[in-house]
Amino acid sequence: MKRSRDRGFLASLMMLLVWGLAAGVAVAAAAFPAVAVAGLGAKYGADEFEKLPSSLKLRPLAQLTEVYAADGETLITTFYDENRKYMPLRKIAPVMHDAIIAAEDQRFYEHHGVDLKGILRAMVANHQAGEVEQGASTLTMQYVRQALVYSARTPEEVRKASEDTAARKLREIRYAVQLEKELTKEEILERYLNIAYYGQRAYGIYAAAQVYFSKEPKDLTPEQAALLAGLVRAPSQYNPAANDKSGALERRNWVIDQMVSADMLDAQEARDLENRPIGLKLKTIPNDCVSTSKNDWGFFCDFLRNWWLSQKDFGETAAERENLLRRGGFKIVTSLDMKVQKSARKHVFDHQGKKSRFALGGVFIEPGTGRVKAMAVNRVYSNNNKNNLPHTDPAKRRAKVKSTYPNTAVPLLGGGDTPGFQAGSTMKWFTMLAALEKGTKLDHQFHSPGRYTTRFVTAPGPASCGGRWCPKNASPEMTGVRNMYSGFGMSVNTYFAQLVERVGPTAAVRMAERLGLTWAGSPKKCCSDAYYAKHSSGWGPFTIGVTDTTPLALANAYATAAAEGRYCKPTPIISITGRDGEPVKAPHKCKQAISKDVARAATDAARCPVGEKPQRGSCGGWGTATRVSGIVPGDVAGKTGTTDSNRAAWFVGYNRKLAGAAFLADPDYRLSTVPADGPRFPTSVVAFTLKDYAKDHKAKGFTAPSAKIAHGGSRASSPDRSSRKKPDDGGGNRGGGNRGGGDGDGGGGDNSGEPSEPARRDDTAFAPQ
Repeated sequence: MKRSRDRGFLASLMMLLVWGLAAGVAVAAAAFPAVAVAGLGAKYGADEFEKLPSSLKLRPLAQLTEVYAADGETLITTFYDENRKYMPLRKIAPVMHDAIIAAEDQRFYEHHGVDLKGILRAMVANHQAGEVEQGASTLTMQYVRQALVYSARTPEEVRKASEDTAARKLREIRYAVQLEKELTKEEILERYLNIAYYGQRAYGIYAAAQVYFSKEPKDLTPEQAALLAGLVRAPSQYNPAANDKSGALERRNWVIDQMVSADMLDAQEARDLENRPIGLKLKTIPNDCVSTSKNDWGFFCDFLRNWWLSQKDFGETAAERENLLRRGGFKIVTSLDMKVQKSARKHVFDHQGKKSRFALGGVFIEPGTGRVKAMAVNRVYSNNNKNNLPHTDPAKRRAKVKSTYPNTAVPLLGGGDTPGFQAGSTMKWFTMLAALEKGTKLDHQFHSPGRYTTRFVTAPGPASCGGRWCPKNASPEMTGVRNMYSGFGMSVNTYFAQLVERVGPTAAVRMAERLGLTWAGSPKKCCSDAYYAKHSSGWGPFTIGVTDTTPLALANAYATAAAEGRYCKPTPIISITGRDGEPVKAPHKCKQAISKDVARAATDAARCPVGEKPQRGSCGGWGTATRVSGIVPGDVAGKTGTTDSNRAAWFVGYNRKLAGAAFLADPDYRLSTVPADGPRFPTSVVAFTLKDYAKDHKAKGFTAPSAKIAHGGSRASSPDRSSRKKPDDGGGNRGGGNRGGGDGDGGGGDNSGEPSEPARRDDTAFAPQ
């Protein structure tokens, strides 16, 4: 045993000589840069030491990105690979400075990066103990080691940075000496506290203070600081959240004793502190969007994440953009308005609970900015479907497939890769805008029969009359002479079938694209929405809503009219601040997509569905959602939409301050029919949310369109197919495939006793020619 201890002493002595040589050179160089180090051994050591690299090249520390609501104070979530937020030393309690110095390097302010006295003390103590009981690395050297390991990019670099050899110690000494020349002691201490790992997935002092005590680093008490300082040496061993607290308590009290020996605490105060319990107040730091499920923010968070990943300003690839989001240390203030979100969520759950097979959801956007203020749906944003209910598709139910409710991460409201749902007659909006832009007046009349045969070719089916698409109206009351006011207000399919013949389907499709709608599928492969959008000259059924879309897209398309033709791409962002405190430009595109007069004219017609009196004309009949005018104060406009067999129901409404779109459908089985009173639900969600918003945001009234765009349209005459003008875009020899041929037999009106407008295809009706 004595021989073993002697060998240990000799080994420690040899290590002391190596360290002493390098350290002596280093200290001499620090104190006297021009000194000639006497002696051949010292000269040799100095030469070899000077050959070592001295410039410490470090990659930036990963920091979490914080995401806030529009108030700038409500934390929605954070994104991180490492839970770290860099804290300047001035924002860290001075007692934390003392604790880490007392525990790791009491002579920190006395040495130049290497402590010869510490080396000698450690060698003697370790020899007496018969094991390694004390280290000799200074706090500066420890920082160097952690920084080298952190910056290592290959296994070889990691091994080299952490190997237990004299060569590694010499490198650390060289870097430490140079670092002490370049940085102040305070700067080194700040970097150390921010790079250190404290266990419990807490990187840096901010995360440690949050995770263990739910407080800011500036508010740490002496015993809390002592606990955190004691974790750095062995975070897993002393973690009080994961292990028996006795080890952490013993380690904490040891640090307190060290603070006494360093004259940072008096003995009596130390005894009082050591008698206190650890007093953990653990906090889980949210990460990504699934952490927001309790607060109904997940779908907005998912929209934000997808928006970020689509921005080329943040990286060449989606992977680079996500890496920046999770490591960049940004502060993102989003457009999520907590009051609007709370209001929308309440009105959603007033009608459908989270265990309903039918998804009821709405999106609300600020006209003129594109800022998304709320996204609410009767679902829980979660990837865990363990307790989900049986699937509503009979075949999948028999196969024991789980449904997507109540838990789902499918972006039902838009902003992701889900195409959405068929939107019924809300899509008539784009035909009307295209017609107004091409010079058709608001008072332009068509005789609108119960069923109308168009020139658009279709395959045999319910909406085929002699091979031509022939939609019908939902109610005999719609038959008669109609103009845009009454045609849009009553949602007369046969009026819009004639209007799309006049303007051409391509103009309507391009208008929708101009206002932000996109199409599912490939434009090269039949028979997707994207395919028919590209080959649109014969796609007449587009006008009554045979395409899929999302509440996000529709709300924004109508918001463009609310903003008098100014289209802004939907954005979740108010501001982004970088880790350096400087603002980061958030990509945001706005343009004048349609003229003010066209926007005003469309709005004037859109007053009819909601029971408002237009400023230039007359609605000439009932509207499909007249109760809205009695709910929303001030001017309001909007449009309902239902599909064939009531498989989906929609409402889009707006004033000058806010636009919203809501839907009701079964995401799992699209053949499900919504409840008889279901078409009222989306209308209520939008109308009552607009009402709530108006309490604090009084909207100006709509501006009347010019008389020129409102009046002077053609008078109706009995339809004569032989004399009808060809469509402006060259006719209609292409069919709409299975994306066309809506028969127009929707129902389930929003107003009691009033039929609703139809809008859905027959899935087998239309075939390409």
